[in-house]
Amino acid sequence: MKIGIVGLGLMGGSLGRALVKKTEHTVYASDRDAEAMLKGGMLNAYHEELTDAAAAELDILVLAVLPSAMPGILDRLLPLMKSGATVTDVAGVKRPVKTLMQRYAKERPDIAFVGGHPMAGREFSGVTHSTAGLYENSSVLLVPVSASLEALAALKKMYVSVGAEGVLITDADTHDEMIAYTSQLAHVVSSAYVRTDSAEKHYGYSAGSFRDMTRVARMNAAMWTELMRENADFLSREVRAMAGRMTEYADALDSGDDKGLFRLLDSGNRMKLAVEKDRAKKLQHALEGDNA
Repeated sequence: MKIGIVGLGLMGGSLGRALVKKTEHTVYASDRDAEAMLKGGMLNAYHEELTDAAAAELDILVLAVLPSAMPGILDRLLPLMKSGATVTDVAGVKRPVKTLMQRYAKERPDIAFVGGHPMAGREFSGVTHSTAGLYENSSVLLVPVSASLEALAALKKMYVSVGAEGVLITDADTHDEMIAYTSQLAHVVSSAYVRTDSAEKHYGYSAGSFRDMTRVARMNAAMWTELMRENADFLSREVRAMAGRMTEYADALDSGDDKGLFRLLDSGNRMKLAVEKDRAKKLQHALEGDNA
């Protein structure tokens, strides 16, 4: 296939590097930052620049940019694309992307539109920190907007070819509700955790727990501001619920309630064990289904 990637940041650069390294697909790329294109070329993140002529031959166009940047790109490239091509993205929210894709699908009903979100990433940003192994063992979420089974199958094949563990079909509302908890809340908690004077004194007093809790506090603040703003309803609910749960621990400590504190800690431990067991079970079922 011929695959175009717009946006050579961490996600787009890593996808390009993986496709170039692990598949026979031809990869075209573009980025408004000339330095990103230069570095992407040096890192083998694409074969050729995504020109207007190349856009006309694409089988898949991947938008590896924030939702706010997508309209300008689609306005330019969509009229050039061939019938039967697929447009997808890798943004961390799906409701605004779905609304956008529905609008463009009316203009080009002959093109498939599928929202996408690979559950992969690092605390670093930019093509410099991209890696051909970023998508390995990841789960990829797909939100069909206007797409055939063949288009979904092609996207699944593309992601599996770069190491993805599997693909889950979902809807935009469910995606954003779950991502508010599994991803965005984790970034908020990590950011809040490190914003204290104690953090400046941690050296010599910390080990793995501190590193784990603060890893995603290092983030692209501009990018995450947009993603969180677009998912404010679900994320605010999760943040306030988290604050309430944290108050339960503080109340138990303030009152000297050892039994209450034990129940809270034990409940968290049992929940962690349960979700890990459930994940392993679902993974096994998924693998058995692929091999059936």
